[in-house]
Amino acid sequence: MLEIVLLAMVAAFLGLRLYSVLGRRAEHEEESVPQRFDADDKPAGVVHPATAAAVAAPRAPELEGVMPAVERGLREIAAADNTFNLGQFLEGARGAYQMVLEAFWQGDRETLRELCDDDVYAGFVAALDAREAAGETLDNTLIRIEETRIHSASLDGRMARIALLFVADVAAITRDKDGNVIAGSLDDAIESRDVWTFARNTAARDPNWVLDETDEG
Repeated sequence: MLEIVLLAMVAAFLGLRLYSVLGRRAEHEEESVPQRFDADDKPAGVVHPATAAAVAAPRAPELEGVMPAVERGLREIAAADNTFNLGQFLEGARGAYQMVLEAFWQGDRETLRELCDDDVYAGFVAALDAREAAGETLDNTLIRIEETRIHSASLDGRMARIALLFVADVAAITRDKDGNVIAGSLDDAIESRDVWTFARNTAARDPNWVLDETDEG
C-alpha cells in the first residue's frame, strides 16, 4: 500500500513538472517572432532603387516650367555628352549673349568669328559692312539680362542644339558719321527679346558651343 502511495506521489510530481515545462514553451511559441523583412527590421541605409534615383538626381531648378519635350531633349544631350551641365551651360550662354552683342555693337569681327558659326557670322558681318558704309556707329549698353529661359532642346545625331529666350534691357543709341545721335536714347532702356540657338557636336573634342541661329523673341 505504501509503495502505491509513493508511486502516485512520484507520478503527480512528474506531471506537474511536465506541465510547467510544456506550458512555458507554449507561451513562448505564441509570442510573435520578428520577421527578417518586417518594417522595423530593415537594415539601416537600405533605400528603394526609385527613392535612391530621386535622391541621387534631383530635378534641376533650371527645368522648372520646361515642357516635357524640351526636358527630354536635354536629357538626350546629357546622355550623349557626359560633360554637359545645364547650370554651367546657361551661365556660359548668358556670358556669350553679352559678348556677342557688345562685339557686334563695337564692330569686333574677331570675337564674333570665335563665338558664331559660319552663317550667323556672315549675317553679322553683312550688317557691320552696311553700318560702316553708312558711316553710322552704335553706342549701346546692356543694362541687365532680366530672364533666360530654355526655349527648345534637341539632339540630331551627334549635333546638340539648345535655344534660349533672352529678355534684356538695352540702352541703344545710333550716331551718324559726325557723332550726332540719330536714334535711341541712353535715358530710356528698351526691352530686347531674342531667341538664340547654340549648337555643339557632342563627338568633338572642343567643349565650346557656338551661336547657330538668332531670332526675335
